[in-house]
Amino acid sequence: MIHEIDEMVNHGSGEQKAMLQALARKAMEERNLLADFSEEAMAELKTLEAHPSVPAAALKDLRSLPWCSIDNDDSLDLDQLTAAQASPDGKTKLFVAIADVDALVKKGSAIDAHARQNTTSVYTPAQIFHMLPEALSTGLTSLNFAEDRPSIVVEMAVDVEGAVESSDVYPALVRNKAKLAYHAVGDWLEGEGPAPEALNGVPGLEENLRLQDAAAQKLKLFRHEHGALDLQTVEAKPVFLGNVLSDLRTEKKNRARDLIEDFMIAANGVTARFLESAKFPSLRRVVRSPERWERIVNVASQLGHKLPDRPDSKALSLFLQKRRAADPLRFPDLSLTIVKLMGAGEYVAETPGMEAPGHFGLAVKDYAHSTAPNRRFPDLITQRLLKAALGNRAVPYAMEELQALATHCTQKEDDAAKVERQTSKSAAALLLESKIGERYDAIVTGASPKGTWVRLLHPAVEGKLVHGFDGLDVGHSIRVELIHTDAEKGFIDFKRTNG
Repeated sequence: MIHEIDEMVNHGSGEQKAMLQALARKAMEERNLLADFSEEAMAELKTLEAHPSVPAAALKDLRSLPWCSIDNDDSLDLDQLTAAQASPDGKTKLFVAIADVDALVKKGSAIDAHARQNTTSVYTPAQIFHMLPEALSTGLTSLNFAEDRPSIVVEMAVDVEGAVESSDVYPALVRNKAKLAYHAVGDWLEGEGPAPEALNGVPGLEENLRLQDAAAQKLKLFRHEHGALDLQTVEAKPVFLGNVLSDLRTEKKNRARDLIEDFMIAANGVTARFLESAKFPSLRRVVRSPERWERIVNVASQLGHKLPDRPDSKALSLFLQKRRAADPLRFPDLSLTIVKLMGAGEYVAETPGMEAPGHFGLAVKDYAHSTAPNRRFPDLITQRLLKAALGNRAVPYAMEELQALATHCTQKEDDAAKVERQTSKSAAALLLESKIGERYDAIVTGASPKGTWVRLLHPAVEGKLVHGFDGLDVGHSIRVELIHTDAEKGFIDFKRTNG
C-alpha cells in the first residue's frame, strides 16, 4: 500500500483522487474498520436484490401525504422524509418517515455483521465507505423518489409555542414526491433564490414546505429558550475536477438544514420517550456537562460576558446568541471553540426508569438516535427496538449486549471520525502543498501536551502549530505561516508569526 501511494505522489495531480482513496483504505484498516464487504455479505445482497420484501398490506398507507426528502446535493442514501399538516387551532402536525432498513437487514445476518463492526458510514474526500451495500443504502432501503417504501413514522403535534404536545410512532407505507437539496431549498426559504423546480410537479408542496419551515423555527426557538446551544461550525468539502482536487468548499447552515435538524431532534426525543413508555431499554445519545467549563467561562469573559461557575446550558445559550448577533463573521470560530471544549458525545444503554445524563448541547434529557438507519448502526438498533415494541415482541437485545454495543458504537464512531479527519487533512495538504511560506489568520482549536492545533479562517483547514505555541489555548486568534505539508501522512505544519 505504501509503495502504491508513493507511486501516485510521484505521478502528480492526475492521480490525486486515487491517492486519497488509497490513503483512506489504509486509514480504515489501521482503525479496524472494514473497507469491503465479505463474500457472505455480497451473496446475501444478491438474494435480497432478487427477492426484495414487499410492504405488508397491514401498513398504514400514507402515500398521499406530500412527502419530500431534503439532503445534500449528492446524497443518495435517503433515510427520512418529512411532511406537515396545519390544524385550525394553530398547531401543526409533523410527520417524519424513517426508512425501514430492518425490513431487509436482519439482526445476525452477514450484512448486519459488517454494519455492526463499522457502526457508521465513513465519508472521506474521495470515497464513501457505506455501512450497508450501496444497492441497499442508496437503493432498496433508501426512501428514493417515486418509490413506495415501508417506513417507521414519527408523528408529532407541535403547539404554537414550539412544544411537542403529543406524539405517536407506527409503521407506514410512504412515497417520496420530491428529492430536494439543502442549497436550493435554503436559498428559496431565505428569499435568495427561486423555488426548486421539483416543487412544480407536486400540488401543495410549496405551501407544505413553508408550513414545515415555520414549525421548525418554533421547535428551535422552544429548545433555545430551554438552553439548547445555537452553534455554527464550518465544514469544508473537497471539490474534484476529474481526478484533480481543485478546492475545499465551505458548507454553511441555512433554513433547510435547520428544518431537518429540528425535525430530527424532535423525532429522536419522541423515539426515546416511546421506548421508555413501552418499558423497553434504549440506546441514548448523550453529551455530558462540558469537560472544560472553566475554559468556556474564560473565553466568554474575554468577550465581556460572565458565565456562572457551574455548567449552565441556558447561560451558555444566551451568550452564544449575543455573540452571533454581535459578530456573525467570527461566530463559526467561537462555535468551534465551544464544541472542542464541550467534549465528545457517547452512546449509553438505558433501562426503563434509569436517569440518563441527557444531551447538554441540545438541552434535552430524552434523546435516541433513530433517524439515519442507512448510515448509523445505533439507529438500526433503535429501529429494531421500536418494531419489537410496536409488535408486542420480546426485546431483541439483552441489556448486557446493548451496553456492549453502546461502548462499541462510541469507539467506532470515534475511529471513523479520525479516519475522516486524517483523510481530510491529506486532501488539504495536497491543496496547500504549493503555498509554503504563505501567511493566514487562524484560531487555536486544540491545546494539550500532545500538541497545539489551529484552523485557518480561509480555507477552512486545520494543522499543527510546531513553533510559537507557548501560552496559547483553545479559542485564541493568531497569525500563522505555512511551513510544511505531507499529503501521505496528512501533515500540515504552521509556525506563529506577527506579520
